[in-house]
Amino acid sequence: MTSVTEFIEYSGKPGPGPAAPADDMERLIRLGMGFWVSKALFSALELGLFAELAAGPATADELVGRLKMHGRGSRDFFDVLVALGLLERENGVYSNAEVSARHLDPARPQGYLGALFEFANDQWYPAWATLSEALRTGEPQRNGTGTETDPFDTIYADPERLRKFQQMQSSVSLGASLALAERFDWSAYGTVADIGCSEGAFLTRVLARHPHLSGVGFDLPKVGPHFAAAVAGTGLGDRIAFVEGDFFTDSLPQADVISFGHILHDWDLETRRMLLRKAYEALPPGGVVIVREALIDDDRRSNALPLLVSLHMLVETPNGSDYTGAEGCAWLAEAGFRDTRVEPLAGSASMVVGTK
Repeated sequence: MTSVTEFIEYSGKPGPGPAAPADDMERLIRLGMGFWVSKALFSALELGLFAELAAGPATADELVGRLKMHGRGSRDFFDVLVALGLLERENGVYSNAEVSARHLDPARPQGYLGALFEFANDQWYPAWATLSEALRTGEPQRNGTGTETDPFDTIYADPERLRKFQQMQSSVSLGASLALAERFDWSAYGTVADIGCSEGAFLTRVLARHPHLSGVGFDLPKVGPHFAAAVAGTGLGDRIAFVEGDFFTDSLPQADVISFGHILHDWDLETRRMLLRKAYEALPPGGVVIVREALIDDDRRSNALPLLVSLHMLVETPNGSDYTGAEGCAWLAEAGFRDTRVEPLAGSASMVVGTK
């Protein structure tokens, strides 16, 4: 059975050695029609399929009725999800595959990735249809098209859109947050501040793993209620505080460790340098800055996903882009940090670390 990961890896990379013409054609077809896979996953979430199967296995007919589907194409739809490793089928009865049970069931928020895909379906899928125009003009295609408008203005102006954006941020950072909680040596530090903290998913996972730590989430005032609601159910409220602020105009909160998660790639080079200078000023001697990002490999040829994320910044923002670990280390050094290094976290996510 071909899993989603295997499908993506196969469609993105040729195998070792020269490929036969038929293999080349198949690989190109898989690349070109990759949006079929994305949309099948998005539709399954939109219809509530994984949530329905989380309550118990069901036949195709039962699913059609419960999900209010027409019926035509439903068997093909369910079975393609079986072929992609998202569902299992035994004697005509469907159930969630293990990966879907872990990460696509909204009743299990600690591992839920569905918010990322739901946001992508609603906001990013249409925007990427205009990638060619973005490449021709250099202008974002959804937020502030043709202007230098802050791409977050339209998101923060709509409470429902902001809620979905915060949930998406929690989903997209899940793997890196869990990895960083385990792999970084937190024993020498007492406080951590997450800049652009969103719902606080990074802080709650790190503090849950390390009881000696306390944390500060720093973000715009409209984020505060979402942060408070997410933290309320964690039992960590006495160790986590929310600080309202704008990192363009305000100083960053002081802490032993300052973290930027998927923040620098939203902005131009001068803004990145400014934020790192502010981090340096807010840290004590021996303090550490951690930049979490989908870093482009230094040779810019072996990992497609961060390059695609960088193209996404083209579509979404006036001046954002992703960058290599070497570039990140250079910016930290310019700001005054020493002992800079790059370490992998989860998947394509890595961290750039520097010490004051």
